[in-house]
Amino acid sequence: MRKGYIINNATIINENRRFTGYVVIKGQFIELVGEGTFNNREDYKGYEEIDANGKYLIPGAIDDQVHFREPGLTPKGDLYSEPKAAVAGGITSFMEMPNTYPPAVTQNLLADKYLIAEEKSLANYSFYLGTTSDNLDQLLKTDPTQVCGIKIFMGSSTGNMLVDDSAVLSDIFREVKMLIAVHCEDDNIIRSNAEKAKAEFGENIPMRLHPEIRSAEACYASSSKAVELAAKYNTRLHILHISTERELSLFRNDIPLSEKRITAEACVHHLWFSDEDYHSRGSFIKWNPAVKSVRDRDAIREGVINGKIDVLATDHAPHTLLEKENPYFSCPSGGPLVQHALPALFELAAQGVFTPELIVSKYCHAVADMFSINKRGYIREGYFADLVIIDPDKSSRVERNLLYYKCGWSPFEGLKFSSTVEKTFVNGHLVYNDGVFDESRRGMRLTFNR
Repeated sequence: MRKGYIINNATIINENRRFTGYVVIKGQFIELVGEGTFNNREDYKGYEEIDANGKYLIPGAIDDQVHFREPGLTPKGDLYSEPKAAVAGGITSFMEMPNTYPPAVTQNLLADKYLIAEEKSLANYSFYLGTTSDNLDQLLKTDPTQVCGIKIFMGSSTGNMLVDDSAVLSDIFREVKMLIAVHCEDDNIIRSNAEKAKAEFGENIPMRLHPEIRSAEACYASSSKAVELAAKYNTRLHILHISTERELSLFRNDIPLSEKRITAEACVHHLWFSDEDYHSRGSFIKWNPAVKSVRDRDAIREGVINGKIDVLATDHAPHTLLEKENPYFSCPSGGPLVQHALPALFELAAQGVFTPELIVSKYCHAVADMFSINKRGYIREGYFADLVIIDPDKSSRVERNLLYYKCGWSPFEGLKFSSTVEKTFVNGHLVYNDGVFDESRRGMRLTFNR
């Protein structure tokens, strides 16, 4: 019986270093990390050895913003299909949003989602509790050691989850002591822009107008309001999916992450696409907030580099192909990304935009640090063995027949990435191995050192 794994001769990328070394996995945990070649096999008989032969070995990515659609919206995705796609893409842990059906806005509904994930998810998991205009009592019951955070939609959402009343927001920002993650877009500005577009085009609004309707002005108005409230009440605020150059002025890069009370996230689609891509990708790149100009995209990339952007994520939000074929107003925003986020980011590294070390820092280390996740996000002895082997020299093309998303499409279809996720370990279990899954174990609930 296998006792563990020895990953040998890997190019380890961890804590802003790159070196040739090895990792020994025993049970769920990392037993040893070292430089050079591992030769002490006498003490580790029965361990399976994997010769990484110079391939990258990184911590498993931690995605702090996904929409996996269960319960209630499972034709789009569920807590089996989407975590499966995630581990195939090197994402070993996720934090899922509350706008499912019914929305997770009570402690009981939140507990229901944890039970589903415990049964189905191949990746590690946590879930945000959602806000409404009248559930402050539920928010205050949340255990910060067991739940990643509170989510506020300060822009359009499903059901009754839009919270834009100033008095209600003030109560939440003042009373809630744990991390609050926000979607920031001003609905009044969006509605006005939409009416103008509708007056010109009727119902057949071109997808290219999406960034004009859900404009930079709408994003900044809402983000600046959130920052103002957080500063007033010393709230731990995290602003999701920054999409504009202007919003970057709201964030600091002159203090370490551990001292920040206000942090920001950039998503893969805002780092990759621009408004020039609407003509070829259409509704497949219709997200909220919208993909905007080349200047915005490049500014967000620079924000990742200079430290104004603290973490990377996907905002993975699948919809069916049939839904994506609808006209503008009835076409939902969002798309699937978790299977290809790391290959896309490492492609940007191959292009010289980022370094592999920076990607690991922002998509693994910083997420673990920002949320105070227990023993994850690093390649360290005693930490959970959430690990990914990437072949930087093996190209992969995004093809529909190779997708694990339940929705069956990708905004990256047809693109060729220069690297491939080869193996993914979750809690020491080799769950994904070059296209083959071992589903004999499930992921674990994330816990937080708060």
